[in-house]
Amino acid sequence: SSRVLWTLAVTQLVKMVKFLKPGKVVILLNGRQAGKKAVIINNMDDGSKERPYSHAIVAGIEKYPLKVTKDMNKKKLSRRSRVKPFLKVVNVSHLLPTRYGLDIKVSTRLTSETLKDTTKKQRVSKEVKRLLQERYLAGKNKWFFSKLRF
Repeated sequence: SSRVLWTLAVTQLVKMVKFLKPGKVVILLNGRQAGKKAVIINNMDDGSKERPYSHAIVAGIEKYPLKVTKDMNKKKLSRRSRVKPFLKVVNVSHLLPTRYGLDIKVSTRLTSETLKDTTKKQRVSKEVKRLLQERYLAGKNKWFFSKLRF
């Protein structure tokens, strides 16, 4: 009977739904960016040669935009509305998925090798910053751009 239970458990593992897909908003649990919100850009469920575990490339907000009021001038408004992004390869076990999604399409195909090259990483980081900035200024996905309080 234990063998039957084991085979049932294995078949259920095979049928697990992959919910950590690109565009899913997650909260990072470990490292310097712990507690920060991020979006999955690319995920590798099977792992790779150098990272034999399932991992994902995430783009998140390192520095959230500050509170703005209608009394502020344009210069102060634009300064306080800035978003500082980060790009990181993260083990899937260090991600807390949320119910939210964010459709960010990065033009270059991101891999962990792309993030190792500093010039490519800077270019992608600037693109992510532009995309997040546009999102924030358009007033979309307000929850994503607010700092987590805990």
